Amino acid sequence: MVAIAPSILSADFSNLQAAIEAVERAGARLIHLDIMDGHFVPNLTIGPPVVASLRKATRLLLDAHLMISDPYRYVPAFLKAGANMISVHAEADAHLNRTVNLIRDGGARPGVALNPATPIQVLYDILPELDFVLLMTVNPGFGGQPFIGSSLDKIRRLKTLLLDRRPEVQIEVDGGIVLGNIGKVVEAGADIVVAGSAIFDHGNPQAALEAMNQVSWKLAVT
Repeated sequence: MVAIAPSILSADFSNLQAAIEAVERAGARLIHLDIMDGHFVPNLTIGPPVVASLRKATRLLLDAHLMISDPYRYVPAFLKAGANMISVHAEADAHLNRTVNLIRDGGARPGVALNPATPIQVLYDILPELDFVLLMTVNPGFGGQPFIGSSLDKIRRLKTLLLDRRPEVQIEVDGGIVLGNIGKVVEAGADIVVAGSAIFDHGNPQAALEAMNQVSWKLAVT
């Protein structure tokens, strides 16, 4: 069944506890954490201390998306902070195999993220080491950007590749997901869908996530 991962980048940082509790009530199974360094992407967000605080606030899986340069240096800190899933960008790491194995050896699920213009072919040799692939459907760095429509074909092509070579690897999709397009993203092959502004800018995060869940769950049983 498709999992929707609320991204706290769009939540009220003065009351993250309330934001997490709202999506927990709506049935969230994981929380997406956008980690940005102001170098690999043009924005700064949170680091390991915030992740450690969130770990104390929830039992949900913490999905740390490292949009940072030289991620190998920082993976141990996010493992120690309690991240359950960690993805690093292919564009930011010249030694993906080393970093992915560091994540797995530390007890977390490893993933590799791709920017919209990065071809899926870069994954061919690392696929045997992955638990998931994160496809960006906006250019990373800021929340609230519009979904890049051509990404749907990329999701389909990745799904075909995985069904042929590694069907157990999940596809996570991140960027511009709203109630109006989540159905297309799920139909294209997404297993995990990240949504930030569509949930936390709604005014009622619980109701927003419940509405998105209804769409994805209906597709899962048809």
